[in-house]
Amino acid sequence: METSSYLRLCFILFTLLLISVCPWSPVRYTFKNRRIHTKFGSILEAQVPKPNNLFADTPLHPLDPLTAQEIIKTRSILLSYAPFSSSFPAIHSLYLDEPEKNQVLEWKKGDPIPPRKAHVIGVLGRQTHVLVVDLDLGLITSHVTDPGSGYPALTMEDLSAALQVAHSNEEFNNSIRARGVEFSDVSCMTPSVGWYGLNEEGRRLVKVQCYSGQGTVNYYMRPIEGLTLTVDIDRQEVVQFSDTGRAIPIPNSANTDYRYTAQDDAPKMEPLNPISIEQPKGPSFRVEDGHIVKWANWVFHLKPDHRAGMIISRAMVQDSETGGLRSVMYKGFASELFVPYMDPDEAWYFKSCMDAGEFGLGITAMSLVPLNDCPRYAYYMDGLFVGPDGLPYVQPNMICLFERYAGDISWRHSELPITSMEIRESRPKMTLVARIVASVGNYDYIFDWEFQTDGLIRIKVGLSGMLMVKGSPYENVRQIPKKNELYGPLVSENVVGVVHDHFITFHLDMDIDGTNNSFVKVKLVKEKTVPGQSPRKSYLKAKRRVVEREEDARIKLKLYDPSEFHLVNPSKQSRLGNPTGYKVVPGGTAASLLDHNDPPQIRAAFTNNQIWVTRYNRTEQWAGGLLAYQSKGEDTLAVWSERNRPIENKDIVLWYTLGFHHIPCQEDFPVMPTVSSSFELKPVNFFESNPILRAQPNFEKDLPVCRPSSSD
Repeated sequence: METSSYLRLCFILFTLLLISVCPWSPVRYTFKNRRIHTKFGSILEAQVPKPNNLFADTPLHPLDPLTAQEIIKTRSILLSYAPFSSSFPAIHSLYLDEPEKNQVLEWKKGDPIPPRKAHVIGVLGRQTHVLVVDLDLGLITSHVTDPGSGYPALTMEDLSAALQVAHSNEEFNNSIRARGVEFSDVSCMTPSVGWYGLNEEGRRLVKVQCYSGQGTVNYYMRPIEGLTLTVDIDRQEVVQFSDTGRAIPIPNSANTDYRYTAQDDAPKMEPLNPISIEQPKGPSFRVEDGHIVKWANWVFHLKPDHRAGMIISRAMVQDSETGGLRSVMYKGFASELFVPYMDPDEAWYFKSCMDAGEFGLGITAMSLVPLNDCPRYAYYMDGLFVGPDGLPYVQPNMICLFERYAGDISWRHSELPITSMEIRESRPKMTLVARIVASVGNYDYIFDWEFQTDGLIRIKVGLSGMLMVKGSPYENVRQIPKKNELYGPLVSENVVGVVHDHFITFHLDMDIDGTNNSFVKVKLVKEKTVPGQSPRKSYLKAKRRVVEREEDARIKLKLYDPSEFHLVNPSKQSRLGNPTGYKVVPGGTAASLLDHNDPPQIRAAFTNNQIWVTRYNRTEQWAGGLLAYQSKGEDTLAVWSERNRPIENKDIVLWYTLGFHHIPCQEDFPVMPTVSSSFELKPVNFFESNPILRAQPNFEKDLPVCRPSSSD
């Protein structure tokens, strides 16, 4: 790390330390997942040099993130820009404004890098400014003010300001005292407000709700129920105070501490011996030029992103016959994460987070835990992001890459001994995983992109962390009157796990052998046999139809109306005449059951279908809109799809929503065991035959010999 960056981090840490010890600060400043002393402390402790080109003078690929020098140059240009000459805007995001797609596709290593531009979103004078800065020209080439109804993601300063306003509020302090809670034990969160009407117009608002951390680090399980402040961030004032839960006890802290050092009893199970995958010759993958990943038959560009977490670009796989690289996907990432809670109470109705657009999946990605989040042979990648002051900072070890072998089988066949052949052929399945974990407040989201040698990509999301719980007067279900509705089950004494959903919508710009692709529905239909034709009465037939326009590419998955969904290149055909393609293979998923006119669902209308296909447009990347915070839903995937553009034999984008209905249970207390779901992108007539037919099996001589150590 350069000296200037290290000194800047030290300054931030020192400033935050001063905030934490000031006598006017009884509230522990805990934001929507950003305990500042932990975050910046971990940066100083875990920072190690990485070959990520974070501080390189020039990028090495058109899609490489902005370097530290480029970020500093962008800030310098903004400082000299006339509208900001007297007051610098708070920077909410600053990242690479990617070149036009055709420029990236035409670029070859060794060619000049296309002109570098920065995309900037800032807030100044209660206005949102969206700018494009041309770094080669040193000029601002685009400046739009308030382009939509929403606002950009909140910054650390926004959340800090909201908490200080709450602390200085007399009603708030009186409520804390009345509940018998020590100010030193108070931790507060700042959930987003959603959008619920005209009284929220023209204000950047945030809610403040608090917890008691007395006797535990897991304050999430000890809500101070019913205490809610609505704060105008820009005017720094409380616009609404609600205190409806003084009669509800704060749940006990017993058995809530989840740290290993806090456990005073061994688990009631036989101990497990350690398992470690050894790689005596080292990993099979390599990372070139900081962001180009090469493994087996795959090549792709990998980079951290402040909003999406991580982005996979230019994913190509080698042809199993010719060895040439073939395009599969131009760009893939988690576009939005929608979490609505199912409680209409005053302190809960607004809880319908859009975590990518409101807080950022990359900004909330802490350093991964070696040996537990990722195996010992993992490769770690840092992220370089921008603070509200426009200066860069490092988010260390936020992505890991590793090979996985879990005893799975790539393919096999054994011949029964009734024939003269004795054949037993099997191949192990080795995969490559790119992983990031976003700790968005109480929840931890584990994102895996898994690449297989047969050309398949599996995209998996795991949910862990803490429930967002509600305080209750009841300690046992037998105490609950039949007429009383809790909006979720009791998961511990005085603790209700409120029912909620999670929807993760992925942007998948598939370029199968090029940009001209089509979306094909392959529907399974029941056909009846003709009388006398067969002893069978019915059979299934696959009927294939190319979708012409966006409106017909909105898919609700149905168990009893099965279809396959292919993206094909009609101009590229196999030797048998089939168009080369990939299909999306849904996993276990869930659909939103909210009314389409419900305000949260209007904003999150991108979850109305599990699959969408739209015409490629470089401005249409964020399913919830560019400015998601307090948006009204006028700039979403659902709105874009209404344009009903032609999509046959065009450059198109596939959108897939992975969903979870979560009815909490006692096993989710005090910390959730991970629950996961996934979907796949699988080759269909892309290869001429099984692409891993000639894969080598494992032989004993190739593997290390590991024995238990002596018990002496």
